[in-house]
Amino acid sequence: MALEQEQEWETLSGTVENIVYCNEANGYTVLELSSGEELHTAVGELSSVNVGEEVTLHGRFVTHPSFGEQFRAEAFEVRLPESVTAIRRYLASGALPYIGKALAGRIVDAFGADTLEVIATDPMALTKIRGISAEKARAASNEFKRLFGVREAISYLARYHLPAGAAVALFRQYGPDTVDIVSHNPYVMCGPPAHQDFLAADAIAQEMGLLYDAHERVCAGLMYVLRHNLQNGHTCLPRDKMCAAASDFLRVEPETVFSTLDAMLSSGALGEAELDGESWIYLPEYLQAERYAASHLWRLVHWPGSGGGDVEKFIARAEASQGITYAPLQRKAIAAAFQSNALVLTGGPGTGKTTTVNGILSAFEQNGDRVLLAAPTGRAAKRMAELTGRKAKTIHRLLEVDFSRNDAVRFQHNEKNPLKCDVIVIDEMSMVDALLFESLLRALRPQCKIIMVGDEDQLPSVGAGHVLGGVIASGVVPTVRLRDIFRQAAESMIVSNAHRIVTGERPVKGTRDSDFFMLEADGEACLELVCDLVCRRLPQRYGFDPFEDIQVLCPSKLGLLGTASLNAALQQRLNPPAPGRAQLVIRDKFLRVGDKVMQVRNNYDIPYTRPDGGEDGAGAFNGDMGVIVSVDPHAGSVTVRSEDRLLVYTSEHVRELEPAYAVTIHKSQGSEFPAVILPVMDVPPKLLYRNLLYTGVTRAKTLCVLAGHSAEVVQMVGSVRRNRRFSCFAKLLQGTGDSDA
Repeated sequence: MALEQEQEWETLSGTVENIVYCNEANGYTVLELSSGEELHTAVGELSSVNVGEEVTLHGRFVTHPSFGEQFRAEAFEVRLPESVTAIRRYLASGALPYIGKALAGRIVDAFGADTLEVIATDPMALTKIRGISAEKARAASNEFKRLFGVREAISYLARYHLPAGAAVALFRQYGPDTVDIVSHNPYVMCGPPAHQDFLAADAIAQEMGLLYDAHERVCAGLMYVLRHNLQNGHTCLPRDKMCAAASDFLRVEPETVFSTLDAMLSSGALGEAELDGESWIYLPEYLQAERYAASHLWRLVHWPGSGGGDVEKFIARAEASQGITYAPLQRKAIAAAFQSNALVLTGGPGTGKTTTVNGILSAFEQNGDRVLLAAPTGRAAKRMAELTGRKAKTIHRLLEVDFSRNDAVRFQHNEKNPLKCDVIVIDEMSMVDALLFESLLRALRPQCKIIMVGDEDQLPSVGAGHVLGGVIASGVVPTVRLRDIFRQAAESMIVSNAHRIVTGERPVKGTRDSDFFMLEADGEACLELVCDLVCRRLPQRYGFDPFEDIQVLCPSKLGLLGTASLNAALQQRLNPPAPGRAQLVIRDKFLRVGDKVMQVRNNYDIPYTRPDGGEDGAGAFNGDMGVIVSVDPHAGSVTVRSEDRLLVYTSEHVRELEPAYAVTIHKSQGSEFPAVILPVMDVPPKLLYRNLLYTGVTRAKTLCVLAGHSAEVVQMVGSVRRNRRFSCFAKLLQGTGDSDA
């Protein structure tokens, strides 16, 4: 269960009298608890609690609008039933396999108050009871030890207000030794599978008396610095820079950090790449990802070309069938795709990428090649399918998540089960991160061609790595840049201004009759302007639907014109509270029926159905958008319609949904919207840079409106600083004919 760090927790102890409701999917449970002479209703993730057990709940009393006073449990401890009556009730509840009411009575009659000790330590003694075989006795004992092992871990971590989910994850990995391991080294909570905050583990460690320069603490600190920098896109860090940061963060001597790092490198806990006399430190999985991808692409590029057909003939046929004539760079790209085993096709809006991709697809299809199309997000894949007239999938769906293992994300398609294709075309490559790219390449046959399509001037991926930029910078993979803006596209001010921005020129403001214009506003007036544009002006003038067609894209989450502020304001105008409109309140966030929402992290466990009759499945991915169609306040769940899917979010996962009337420009990558509104006012200095503005503008298909300060637009255009990402991918690709795979 997800714990909120609250200071006002109350405690409620008693005996579980009745399980009123239990959702097996998410563990949400409603039970009745006898405390003295009172009977209380308690709710929370309490599915492992059974009738007859003595429990202590930690949480708070709340008043439910329909069900009255309840105790909302955030953590719990289970005490073994002590009296013969309590033990009998516990076993009769069906808590252990093969033991029902009748057997429970016979067991307790035989062993009395020692019953639970017998089950735990001498299960074969149970076989003396009629109806209990050795197999049943072992199963009951194993389940009893498993239940109370998990509960011991939950109870132990609950003392520090840490999530029960973390305890369960740790127990899966360490089993009955969980408490012993955590008590000796609380920093194991920081990494997989629990992924808790370093500072929380550090506080526990200090409470236990662990020294500041203890080996365990410094190891965890080094891992924390690397993991923290993954959020900034870095797959690695320079050795000296990383050690200096860890030394400052941990407040320990640099020599201690350097010696600990050397020990971690020797043990394989961290990885190192030495290039051009400089040492780069990696988490092992990221070093493996970059080395494998570099090695695979290097071999592919140096593999003899497949040839196999007259590309000029294929181009001529495609021109004749479509009634077009390809420009010289487009012809060059089609020929290169056909003659090379790997290709990058890049270019800004209006340069003919889609036409070129269709020409490439036509050539391969004429040659009899099996071609697959994919993109990083659902919106990008849908757009790719619409523009090419062919099926396209997200990379995740193409690779198929393997749900048989829950310790890490794995895919069904890999080296042992490769995709059945001769060519794969990946759109929006700027969004593909290092780990996803590795997984994709591992799923390709050794000679499968890969065509990487993207805009190198857009923002890099949300996940760590700079794959497209690294491939292009290496100079190893043939690259065709489409530069010429076609006449029809040049008539669009969205297109022309996007190219002005990327070349450092100030965009033309435009007029209200053009597809791009700038409106000056300041402070609260700018907030009101954005809301009025979404709710009234653009729908009235252009017929845009505020939910389906208009998207506000913000440089930042924070501030008056950040996503948090604008989502609250737009939600109040477009979808306010109303009788019969169900909603959930999650901290300071409302989720109600009709809300436009976005998934903010990859989650492979969220189930979905396809009302149109398509195949059901599971998985929601960072950046997926949809609309809430139903809310169950009692179970704490919502159902979201996203494209052709209905996704069911249990109480465990609803925190991964955010209102999406306004989203950050970073989150909009791979998407295209009929109308885009970009608030450009009080942008944080670190976000005043060119390709952030460029990415936002190029998300607009029909209309782009900038609202705020034109001076800040000029600042962004003038800043050529990009998000520098530490990565060795380009250098590895340049010299890795014999690199590790």
